Amino acid sequence: MTTHTRPRASRSTNEPAVTWSGGKEGHVRMIDQTLLPGELRIIDVRTVDELGAAIYRLAVRGAPAIGMAAAYGVLLGVQGLAGAPPAEVVARARETARVLGGARPTAVNLFVMLERMVAQADSRARTATSGDEVVAALFALAESIAAEIADECRRMGEIAVELLSEGAGVLTHCNAGALATVGIGTALAPIYVAAERGMKVRVFADETRPLLQGARLTAWELMRAGIDVTLLTDNAAASLMASGEIDIVFVGADRIARNGDVCNKIGTYGVAVLAQEHGIPFYAIAPLSTFDPGAATGAEIPIEKRLANEVTHGLGGPIAPEGVSVYNPAFDVTPAAKVTGLVCERGLIEAPTTERVETFLRRAGRL
Repeated sequence: MTTHTRPRASRSTNEPAVTWSGGKEGHVRMIDQTLLPGELRIIDVRTVDELGAAIYRLAVRGAPAIGMAAAYGVLLGVQGLAGAPPAEVVARARETARVLGGARPTAVNLFVMLERMVAQADSRARTATSGDEVVAALFALAESIAAEIADECRRMGEIAVELLSEGAGVLTHCNAGALATVGIGTALAPIYVAAERGMKVRVFADETRPLLQGARLTAWELMRAGIDVTLLTDNAAASLMASGEIDIVFVGADRIARNGDVCNKIGTYGVAVLAQEHGIPFYAIAPLSTFDPGAATGAEIPIEKRLANEVTHGLGGPIAPEGVSVYNPAFDVTPAAKVTGLVCERGLIEAPTTERVETFLRRAGRL
């Protein structure tokens, strides 16, 4: 894996979170998000194992971006097999999907995109006369997925911007912007669309303990775009809501159950409870690829547990007593009853229920 260090980006810099560089013998390029905001470093990832490690250590994160990285990972896996029999390419794609599927368990986009790539390989192999045809089909699908994600982000932004009014105060949690996708983001997409239209909004970003994605990523990303953003500690959200500064909450999602329960970064559930208490609408914005038809409720969503040192260490050293027990889930589940609406690329699901979510999934061919 090679790295390219660049100066801190200006507003005009537009580095994609993850992309493919080169042709069939190319590699994955991504921003190492663990180093932001202090350093913008672009890393070249050339093997499946390196990509799995990058996903696990959060060099690339955010459900859509993880899904895109996984699709590119299959391309890494089948490199050098253009002259092999089609069945061998399919077998390698399946093995690559198995390896990458173990990187992180909660973000369903990872599995959706791996399944799409394997299905593409399997389908093309049925009529292919060489492995080259299967590899070419995989490249075409990965390119299509990248364009699809970018288009979905734009459409979600244009739908959700209608929920905003001039001067609105928007609270967000974690990072669901361009850094989390290969487009303009999910929860931050309407913020960018509003800015394009000349609408003034004020964004309040929770710092998002323990890894501070709101402080390190959301605040950095929005400041680069020239958008009014204020950073707050997670435990300041309640008093900020009580002050009347917050008009609406936008969050992303890593997996949404069939009944509308939303799994997102740890702390999202608490934000939803506070929003309901203060009469503030709470919206989750995510593409339909983040919806999991196989999970009837949020109770069926696997919650990733992270390492203790993410909580016990920071600021260059220990911030807790050595040996203390640590509870460090990466995500929590917000019940659908606390969700005002779900915004996806096909529209707004108000007061989500199983019936309403299933209607959208059927229209998209996912049920």
